Amino acid sequence: MGPAVKHVVTAEAFLARPEPHSRHELIRGTVVEKAAPTADHSRVQTTLGRHLGDSFDRKPGGRKPGGWWFFTELDVHLGADVLRPDVCGYRRDRLPEPPSGRIVTLEPDWVCEILSPSTESHDRVEKLQTYFAAKVPHYWLINPIEGSLEIFRRTDLAYALVQSAHRGQRLKPEPFDAIEFSVDVLLGADPPDGED
Repeated sequence: MGPAVKHVVTAEAFLARPEPHSRHELIRGTVVEKAAPTADHSRVQTTLGRHLGDSFDRKPGGRKPGGWWFFTELDVHLGADVLRPDVCGYRRDRLPEPPSGRIVTLEPDWVCEILSPSTESHDRVEKLQTYFAAKVPHYWLINPIEGSLEIFRRTDLAYALVQSAHRGQRLKPEPFDAIEFSVDVLLGADPPDGED
């Protein structure tokens, strides 16, 4: 018996499927189920959106930087792939109004994937390649188990790792470097007293 034949699915067929709200992505013609979120994953996704959102998910100007729209689990159609980033963001100067509807066809300005053991290889290889081809400028990988954050910036040749940190450290992460963040807080820890 020969190797199993992979059934290639087009983006059009994937988007027309009867269960549009299922936790699946189309990666290189293959339907891939997203890992069911663990409590750690869910906590990081929630706190990341809240802490970045507090300072950046608003109109620019005022005492906080603003200038972004943030989304979780948004279906993003990029070429032949349909991905569902854990968290992504769009700069308001490029997208004056937030996208609406189920499918967005404009590449984000920032994507964060929260690593799960069963899907980490997709996040590190195929999805990274798709985001690079779509010219997404900033790509983050957060590992809630190891307590690490990797920040990549797109160059002409590849994504370059420009910052990395782990629990116990603070950093001004690209592209949100107007504010210093505690990695612990981004990973779901309570902020210290007196700190938002």
